[in-house]
Amino acid sequence: MAELLGAYKIPQLAYGSFASQESEATHAFSFYRMSPNEFHQYVGIIRLLNHFGWTWIGLVVADDESGDQFLQVIETLFAQNGICSAFIQRLPRHSRLTEEQDNKFVRVTVDGNARVFLMHGDAMVVMWMITFYVFLLPEDMKAVYLGKLWIVTAQAEIIVTGPTKIMDFQIFKDTISFAVHSEEPQGFQAYLQNAKPNRIEGGDLLKEFWEQVFDCTVPNPREPMETGNKCTWEEKLEMVPSSVFEMSISGHSYSIYNAVYAVAYTLHAMGLCRVKHRMMSGFRRAGCQELQAWQLHSFLQATFFNNTAGEIISFNDHGELITGFDVMNLIRFPNNSFLKTKIGMVNPNDEDGNRLIINEDMMEWRARFNQVLPLSTCSAACQPGNLKTKEEGKKFCCFNCLPCPEGKISNTTNMNACFECPEDQYPSKSKNRCIPKDISFLSYDDPLGISAASVAVLFFLITALVLALFIKHQDTPIVKANNRDLSYILLISLLLSFLSSFLFLGRPGKVSCFLRQAAFGIIFSVAVSCVFAKTITVVVAFMATKPGSNMRKWVGKRLANSIVLFCTLIQVVICTVWLGSFPPFPDLDMHSLTGLIVVECNEGSFIMFYLVLGYMGLLSVISFTVAFLARKLPDGFNEAKFITFSMLIFCSVWLSFVPTYVSTKGKYIVAVEIFSILASSAGLLTCIFSPKCYVILLRPELNNKDHLIKRKN
Repeated sequence: MAELLGAYKIPQLAYGSFASQESEATHAFSFYRMSPNEFHQYVGIIRLLNHFGWTWIGLVVADDESGDQFLQVIETLFAQNGICSAFIQRLPRHSRLTEEQDNKFVRVTVDGNARVFLMHGDAMVVMWMITFYVFLLPEDMKAVYLGKLWIVTAQAEIIVTGPTKIMDFQIFKDTISFAVHSEEPQGFQAYLQNAKPNRIEGGDLLKEFWEQVFDCTVPNPREPMETGNKCTWEEKLEMVPSSVFEMSISGHSYSIYNAVYAVAYTLHAMGLCRVKHRMMSGFRRAGCQELQAWQLHSFLQATFFNNTAGEIISFNDHGELITGFDVMNLIRFPNNSFLKTKIGMVNPNDEDGNRLIINEDMMEWRARFNQVLPLSTCSAACQPGNLKTKEEGKKFCCFNCLPCPEGKISNTTNMNACFECPEDQYPSKSKNRCIPKDISFLSYDDPLGISAASVAVLFFLITALVLALFIKHQDTPIVKANNRDLSYILLISLLLSFLSSFLFLGRPGKVSCFLRQAAFGIIFSVAVSCVFAKTITVVVAFMATKPGSNMRKWVGKRLANSIVLFCTLIQVVICTVWLGSFPPFPDLDMHSLTGLIVVECNEGSFIMFYLVLGYMGLLSVISFTVAFLARKLPDGFNEAKFITFSMLIFCSVWLSFVPTYVSTKGKYIVAVEIFSILASSAGLLTCIFSPKCYVILLRPELNNKDHLIKRKN
């Protein structure tokens, strides 16, 4: 009709809804649609499914061209929005399915997890489903069908009239339906309440309807009254159940109402233009002399007025009324009556485009859904802490859930991939959230830190007492026997070594990181150099006692001091190069320990760090070797034996330090180094100075020159 009338430029106003392809195919110049483009409804359906999380949907459509177009559009939108069709059932309009097709339809609709069905078609499709449910569906399957939720498009608006009021419509109980937007015009209810066949001229259709609904006979003044129930005119339409006659205006009726008024306003504007040669407010000016029928279009396209329902009526550039779709919740009661509640709206004019507004508080899920939202998914949602993986051979809506890999999380449902936490956070045990990491370092409040500090202070005090004891008895033979100055230097270096352990406690800072390794390396180099010098002194002293020996010129403090100075200077040079080129600095270790941010000192250059340790180890090995070879030399106060034991302890500690240091993480690295410092320093103090302190304090009779000469002989 649009093409036929369009050839003569005769306007046609259609109140039905049209798919987007049909809208584009119609004549743009002469065809006006009083309902919105059907595509807006499709987008609204997608928004509705996404809103409630329904992704596994059964499709029931008419087996015609309209159904083909619907499937083409809706399945494309499904794929774009993560929704799948559980099945597609095509229903004939004027015939029935074969028995095999019936059985297949029952099987695919009953089995599976699809609890939401989407129906598209006209009233014949609705009647087909009702007939199928009442007459063809086995009794044991009807309860399963009542557990399904139907979403019905505006084309298949469920309207039940008198001849079908005896049918069982329980299958469409609690349906969500889309309808062309409508508002009740002023005076509409009063008109319906007063509408009677005897008051409306030419009301033959109303007369027939009246007789069927109220089961009475409308009297005809021209014919004798037959026996039967005579209509009293006391009957009212508001007494009729909503399943037979709805007192609210439908979307199609509202479209017709607006179409009539649009034409009326247009004709009125044309009349004013012809009489007064001007345009009525709200219309574009058109030529008024000798108006032709085709000129009606210019007035229709410019239509802009408020109807009695208070809404603005106007067309867009495509000849479509600027309006949307209402979302209705249709509730069916046991007495076959309806209650339609408007629960939302699809507004194509919204800034966001096709915005869906839903008021869930007004929805009724009824008893069959236990008053909760029904689920319609192929697979249960993957909870946070898991990720979706495709299930082979099935649609993408069907998937398996696998736990996230170690170190990764997922914090929302149905995530396709897990992700890592930021560096300063770590995954929870359930892998569903990130937890801020705690700061970790060897503090003074830590039990390990308290223990290390206590031991360091204890040995510092002991070393200080030994130094004081040696100073007090500095003129005794046992103090003077093995170079008194070397003993003082060694004791002072041990004092500093015990104190240097405090550089490793507490939160690392720029100063502590800069000094700790260099101070430790230099102090221990001094200590080991002193031990090495003591050993060399013993060897040289023994060799000088042999007749004709040339070693007497080496006996004295000069050799010992030179050894200490030279050996220490090498370590000082190494540390200076280290601090000048790659100095240590405070750093944060985010990855070594789960749940902790380790505040540590980055050594800057591990090569230089191990070079410092290596040089110190070389000195200790040389000192141990020389002391071991000199342990049996005859001397009244020969320290070589004690130096051997001290160097054995020293080398053992630092040899075990390297693998332990490499394999340890976090604050325990610092604890290992502190332990090594304290253990090696305590070994030197104990092995070298405890025998002398024993003689000084407990055996003073042995601390004399005569005893020294006697031991030599």
